[in-house]
Amino acid sequence: MGLFLIAVAAWLARVENWRSYTPLAGAGAVGSTEQYVSEEKPSGVIRWLTTVDHKDIGILYGAYGLIAFVVGGLMVVVMRLELADPASTLISNTFYNSLLTSHGITMLFLFGTPIIAAFSNYFIPLLIGADDMAFPRINAIAFWLLPPAALLIWAGFFPIPDVIPAQTAWTMYTPLSAGVGSGNQMNAGVDLMLLGLHLSGVSATMGAINFIATIFTERNEKVSWANLDIFSWTILTQSGLILFAFPLLGSAILMLLLDRNFDTMFFAVEGGAILWQHLFWFFGHPEVYILVLPPMGLVSLILPRFAGRRLFGFKFVVYSTLAIGVLSFGVWAHHMFATGMDPRLRASFMAVSMAIAIPSAVKTFNWITTMWNGKIRLTTPMLFCIGFVSNFIIGGVTGVFLASIPVDLVLHDTYYVVGHFHYIVMGAIAFAGFAGLYYWFPIYTGRMYQTTLGKWHFWLSMVGTNLTFFVMVLLGYGGMPRRYATYLPEFATLHQIATVGALILFVAQVIFVWNFVQSWLEGPKVEDGDPWDLADDDLVTSEWHWFDRKLQTAIADGGEEEAELATDGGERIDDSQSTSDVSSDGGDPVAETDATSDE
Repeated sequence: MGLFLIAVAAWLARVENWRSYTPLAGAGAVGSTEQYVSEEKPSGVIRWLTTVDHKDIGILYGAYGLIAFVVGGLMVVVMRLELADPASTLISNTFYNSLLTSHGITMLFLFGTPIIAAFSNYFIPLLIGADDMAFPRINAIAFWLLPPAALLIWAGFFPIPDVIPAQTAWTMYTPLSAGVGSGNQMNAGVDLMLLGLHLSGVSATMGAINFIATIFTERNEKVSWANLDIFSWTILTQSGLILFAFPLLGSAILMLLLDRNFDTMFFAVEGGAILWQHLFWFFGHPEVYILVLPPMGLVSLILPRFAGRRLFGFKFVVYSTLAIGVLSFGVWAHHMFATGMDPRLRASFMAVSMAIAIPSAVKTFNWITTMWNGKIRLTTPMLFCIGFVSNFIIGGVTGVFLASIPVDLVLHDTYYVVGHFHYIVMGAIAFAGFAGLYYWFPIYTGRMYQTTLGKWHFWLSMVGTNLTFFVMVLLGYGGMPRRYATYLPEFATLHQIATVGALILFVAQVIFVWNFVQSWLEGPKVEDGDPWDLADDDLVTSEWHWFDRKLQTAIADGGEEEAELATDGGERIDDSQSTSDVSSDGGDPVAETDATSDE
């Protein structure tokens, strides 16, 4: 399948003149030589409700993702407080199961995917020299499907008569989720949650189509496949995964809804539970790479900037990205080793699951080699990149153990799996997101954050992450099953340590929210288009040239220059630095791209 897809893509790239297409949105009718340019955006709420500007939509995605991050984080804090004592009755077991379900879905579908879309919407057109996304209106529609999706997923927590939250866990295993038995899973809260998931999948699919079209057809003529930046490569690969994974989830959810409401018996029959697991995990494991590939791209883009040298082995990082995309569809059944499938089939999935660790290791060694003998500047974005690499190694190595059939049979459905997964989701994906937020903070706010608070955020997050999730790995070795609201007394000490780590993480995120909001409103204004002094090492990329032109336009329009601003690296900004060339991560300097997005 992977070779077939590559062959189709190669054929299309060869026979189609992609650059001959004219995007309709914001560029007039087909064949028209004139473009309509809006002189002024609406202001206030109307602007945000009607915008089709990729930068505004990126900010909307970011705000949405951070709100979901807060909601999901508060859910897990309540769960960890309940687990601080095996005899605790802070919340009921039923409510614990509700929080468990909604926490997982919120973090994966309402935070993970949207926060990546925030970066890609804002910066992909700037990085490739495009005016906007290929389909700006579809871009806006894709975002506005997400707020109702969140309301549907969280509907059970609202004071709606006869509606309670779903308690199926985020995997929604049948027959439980099909409402079989005497439980409360036939409640409408499960149906609403499934509809919300379906909406979020439609949103992600629309966005993926848009990114593929944008990167193929909207690149500046000076941006070739050879010098396309690494972040765009990972978004392109992610979009391909979404196109093949999310529609399958949508189909499975539709069948489950039919089972629940029209007795169609897709899953509520003998073998139906195994069928659901195959359908779900055929989506579910590529979903992990849908979430982690763009953060890998962020780290591959940001880390070299503060190592003072280009990304080592750029082509191999690109090839490993494509390899992960292809191999990710051949590993889903390693989640099902304990279901009793044919041992020969299990062995093949074990082999592919171990093989997919190779391209991930390639990236890891390239990041480490990029830092080797580099001029390291421990700015907040760089600290989060280093934290990403560290946590990703732990998460990846623990994953290799789970890919081994005999080890997995012992550790399946224990806290070991929770620790492994959260090292990737929180320790890697969230850390890369924070690196991107801090690195590009001057661009989307025009201001600089408080550097001391940024570093406090990193160190507390690093300590909290490892304290919480490494303890979960130990709990799994001890045989503690996951998804339980109580436990045997011998696990109390480790659970209490994990709760302390979760509270440290909570404090770190409070510092982040304060720093982020306060700096956006009152932080010192940035007056130079190169606030990170990237020109010193010839590592300026296109978005910073766009930012510099934006600042120069503001000054020409009557803006007042302010005093020099110390960057996170502790160096003063030099207005005389030249940023006439844009260097790609591929190592070849390319002329500055003409990104002319509307301000």
